Amino acid sequence: MTEALYHLDSYMKEFQATVTAVVGSGVVLDRSAFYPGGGGQPSDTGLLRAADTEYQVTKVGHKEGQIVHELDGAPPPAGIAVTGVIDWDRRYKLMRTHTALHILCSVVWRDYGALVTGVDMQPLQARMDFEMEHMSADFAREMEEKVNLEVDADRPVTSTVLPRDEAMQVPDLIRTRINLLPPNIAEVRVVDIHDLDLQADGGTHVATTSEVGRIKVVGHQSKGRINKRLRIEIEE
Repeated sequence: MTEALYHLDSYMKEFQATVTAVVGSGVVLDRSAFYPGGGGQPSDTGLLRAADTEYQVTKVGHKEGQIVHELDGAPPPAGIAVTGVIDWDRRYKLMRTHTALHILCSVVWRDYGALVTGVDMQPLQARMDFEMEHMSADFAREMEEKVNLEVDADRPVTSTVLPRDEAMQVPDLIRTRINLLPPNIAEVRVVDIHDLDLQADGGTHVATTSEVGRIKVVGHQSKGRINKRLRIEIEE
């Protein structure tokens, strides 16, 4: 099993590892800082360096029960030592975006009690869907004002791992309309925006809300009778 360095340190940009298996055009590593995607956050990209050869990591994901790093050429053999290098500009933008979505989700839940029905993000832009009957331009403006107050509050963002049974006792830990936690997961990673939000989450985040930067609500739309969407962008 690959050691998930991205959970230990979201700010790790480079790491040493060993190829443990080759799967198609990709490799499995004994440890990795490449986030494999999930929860709406895309996987990381970057480089693997082995001896004098450099490989582009085009995608990372789960395959055959393993985390596979897809490469742009013939992969190196098992047993070889590699250096992984994260595309940090892209990753950091995704970290800022992911934390921004947690801020948005928490404010909507706190003030309106609406669950999340869908989410998608790209670097510095995202959309989040809520179980709501009505959504107006005034609501969008209200949300922009309120989420930026939380950005300015400079709240610490931390994570911990809890036994599943203990985690499930935390009120409102799951903010999605459907509980997406696989039944075979024995431990749950919890991301805490102090005094604002506590959610089960496996993605990467910034250390404080102020790192997110200014959030702009750039659109709202109806996606069904009780499904409404907000679109956000984060300033560079």
